[in-house]
Amino acid sequence: MEIIYTGSPDQLIAELQSDQIEINTVQDALDLMANCRYNGSEKIIVNSKNLHPTFFDLKSGMAGEILQKFSNYRCQLAIIGDFENIESKSLRDFIRESNRMGRIFFVGDREEGVERLK
Repeated sequence: MEIIYTGSPDQLIAELQSDQIEINTVQDALDLMANCRYNGSEKIIVNSKNLHPTFFDLKSGMAGEILQKFSNYRCQLAIIGDFENIESKSLRDFIRESNRMGRIFFVGDREEGVERLK
């Protein structure tokens, strides 16, 4: 796992770079957030492939817990993935509501993630 930082000091964005699942638990997400904040970024980009599949099963509570932590600690998060053809109505509603609130964004690509975090 590598974290790349881009942007100006007042708009520093951290991006998790990995081809593996890196966030398996709520604690993994907290560790990532703490690491990024320590390095000066409260804006984080994560690819959906870096999240354990349980994250997208709303019954598990994992997504809600992680997103609540990001909200409580005033960090912004952009999750990159293909969210257009999700069959679960509850997950579609969750994504739509998250995007509307303005702290957690589900986006199609890195550029959109960067734009939303600015």
